[in-house]
Amino acid sequence: MTLADPTGVVQVDVLAAWAAALGAVFTALGLIWRTVRRLHRALDAWSEDWQGTPARPGVPARPGVMERLASIEHEMRPNSGLSLRDAVNRIEQTLQQQPR
Repeated sequence: MTLADPTGVVQVDVLAAWAAALGAVFTALGLIWRTVRRLHRALDAWSEDWQGTPARPGVPARPGVMERLASIEHEMRPNSGLSLRDAVNRIEQTLQQQPR
């Protein structure tokens, strides 16, 4: 493949084709890079939410999903009178004792 015809004039259409091909390749690589970077950030955020984050200076610790579920489950069982289940039981007893 030569870039000049027999008279020595550069073939502009070949250069334009190569430039367009390189532009398309670099554009595709840029789009792939952006997509991978966004996906990585989203997965990091999801991982932090699932596992929790330790405390650091100026920022309190954030519990993970399993720790939060354990605290919710704790509220669903009767205990010393401070759980949500105990409050519902007290309300139910009060309503049953009232005359209709």
